[in-house]
Amino acid sequence: MRFDPQQVPVTETSLSCYFSERLTRYARRFQPPPHDDTCWYLGNLLDRFGRSEQLFSYEDGRMTLRPLALLYGDALEARNERERCLLLQQLGDMALFLGALFPQKWARHGIKQDYFIGMGGGAYDYLADNAVSNRHIFSELANTFTRMLEMVANACSRSQRLGTEEVLALYQRWLQTRDPVIEKQLQAIGIDVSNGSQMQ
Repeated sequence: MRFDPQQVPVTETSLSCYFSERLTRYARRFQPPPHDDTCWYLGNLLDRFGRSEQLFSYEDGRMTLRPLALLYGDALEARNERERCLLLQQLGDMALFLGALFPQKWARHGIKQDYFIGMGGGAYDYLADNAVSNRHIFSELANTFTRMLEMVANACSRSQRLGTEEVLALYQRWLQTRDPVIEKQLQAIGIDVSNGSQMQ
């Protein structure tokens, strides 16, 4: 059974909620699963970088990606701890985003995934010890960076398989609410409930 997100209406109230839901669903595959706060953080990260002005910087009259090594250099030269933490958070977030979504593009330029793991994991590791807040999130991101790359890549993939339990949970919600949005979601994955309450 195939789930096509292009055919299913989005019921979440924001892009960050949409991604957080997908991340949380995928996180169940791991033992132990990532913390809910980490899924929330990653959902917000994807929402933020969904806007180009948050990902790209304006330099020399054009929009460009600031290289991770230069961000690291900026962090080393930061005037204070707050500025250093903000720069390292940007570095970790960009390493996670770019490493998860565009690994083939960077590999063609000789940049392997180990580079993103080292840069991002190192940035989050520093934040786990020095950030003002969310240290537990940064600690989990640092210690499981490779898993986080997989989760972000999966959350942004164009297609995703729904497991049997997820289909049954969606069907149970429809039985309880008769919500037409859920009915359309079920129809999109090939389940016709328009003629009553029995799955076809």
